[in-house]
Formats: sequence, structure tokens, C-alpha cells
Amino acid sequence: MKIGRLDVSSNQTKGLLAALITVTCWSGFNIVSRFGSKGVFTPFDLAAMRYGVAAALTMPFFFYLVPVREWPKYMVLAVFGGLGYGLLVYSGFAFAPSAHAGIFVNGGIPFWAVVLTAIMTGFKLSRHVVFALALSTCGLVMIGSNSLLSNHDGDQWIGDFLFFGAALSWAIFGLLIRRWQIRPHHGIFGIATFASLVYLPIYYLFLPKGIVDAAWGDIVLQCVYQGIIAALLAAGMFSYATHKIGACEASMMLALVPAFSAVGGYFILGEDLTLITILGIAIVSIGALLGAIPSNKVALMIGKDSSET
Repeated sequence: MKIGRLDVSSNQTKGLLAALITVTCWSGFNIVSRFGSKGVFTPFDLAAMRYGVAAALTMPFFFYLVPVREWPKYMVLAVFGGLGYGLLVYSGFAFAPSAHAGIFVNGGIPFWAVVLTAIMTGFKLSRHVVFALALSTCGLVMIGSNSLLSNHDGDQWIGDFLFFGAALSWAIFGLLIRRWQIRPHHGIFGIATFASLVYLPIYYLFLPKGIVDAAWGDIVLQCVYQGIIAALLAAGMFSYATHKIGACEASMMLALVPAFSAVGGYFILGEDLTLITILGIAIVSIGALLGAIPSNKVALMIGKDSSET
């Protein structure tokens, strides 16, 4: 049987590349955030550096580019893609390891995206999307099996719950930015602007801080990664991918984050790759890529295969 070749349009290619950049950025985000939360930084410090740095770079552009009448939409996006996601995920790192974030955040985002899409479409989901989600879930569990099955601290479940909540918040953000047709750079400018305007005064006046005891090198690392790479580059690329390939398809690609992290840990940190982890990487990669292919393209491939058999 001859396998038909997928004819990928330029928009799909751009969307997939943007999603892969997001995956690369988020693979480091889990490690850097966990490193910060286990040091002197509080979760509130990490959020402040994320929103403060991002807003300092983007706020003037937002006020110049976006009319006042459109600000309410960006305030909603800031609730889900900014404050909701950031505070939940940073708080989760204080309780659970980064491997759990890879499973419950990066596995939870495609799960919630599929659930929310199903609700919005009257539960009319293509079979290939459900199959891709099942594959990705199996692969994620295999990659994270050592961490999930090891002896746990009593409070790790709190971190897992917070990670899963962060995934829901980000999935809502992805669907809204696609539904409202928000330009990617306007979206990240708006999130940074309104998240900082709401959060930073509360942080300064009321929330516990550890940043005053941190080394300058650690502060610079967190400011650059949280405020530029995570808040601007990764969020912008994800927003761009949702426009090009769809919110559900872009979310499926995020399941690759634990796979990228495992491979990076092998080459950079010398961490072992077990056979079950390698199999999990292969399975989650197939599931994520299958889920990123639009349903009409899958149907076209199947149709060609049937006609050429």
C-alpha cells in the first residue's frame, strides 16, 4: 500500500514551525521555573518578573496600537493567558517537580483544548484527534512514569492540581485568541500590559517576596527567561500557531515538551534515557504530530491511500 504524501500548505508549515519554537521555549521553562521556585524566590517573585519585564518592553506599543474600545478582550486574555496561567504554574512548582509540570501542564493543555472544542462544537470531534490525544497521553505517562511512581512528598498532589488548572487556563486563552482573531503580537502586548497593571501593585504591597535575597545572576536568568522567552516569544509563537493551524492542533504540539526535555536532559545534563522513556518519546511525538494535522488533510490522505491500494 502506498502512503499518500501530505500536501502541507505554507500556513500549516509556518504554524507547525511556530508551535515547535513554543515547544523548545517551554522545555526550558519548566526547568528554569523549578530552579527558581526551589531557591529563594517565591512563586509571586517569578510572576512579578514575568509580567514586569514583559510589560516594560511592550506596554507603550500596546497603548499605541490597540484602540481603547478593544481593551476588554485583552483584559480577559490577561486573566487566562497571564495571571491565571502564571500564578497557577509558578505555585505548582513550589510543590511538585518539573517532570510533573511536563505531564499535567503540557499534557493537560491538549486535553482541555479537545474537551473545550468538543463542547463548543456540540461534541463533533474527528476520530483522529481523539486517537492522537490518547496516543500523546500514553506517551506522556511513559515519559513521566519514573517520577509519577516514585515516592512522593505529601503535598505533591497540590502541585499537580495547580498544574492541571494552569493547563485549563492556557487552553481557554488559546481558544479565545483564535475565536476573537487577535493578532499574536497584540495579544502578548495586551496580556503583559494588563497582567502587570493588576498584579504588580498587589505584589508590591501585600505578597511575600524573596527576590531581595537572591543573587543578581539568578535574577537576570529569571527575568530574561520568564519575561522575554516565556511571556513574549513562547506566548507569541503559540498565538501565531493557533491562527495558522488552529487552537486544538497547536495545543496538541505542546505534548512534545516533556519529550524535548528528556532528550535535552540526556545530551546536556547526562541524564539517563530508559527504554520506556524512549518509547514514550516516540509515541507522544506521533500523537502530537498527528493531532497537529487538520482533519481535512487526514481525510485526504486516507482517501488517497484507499484509492491507491
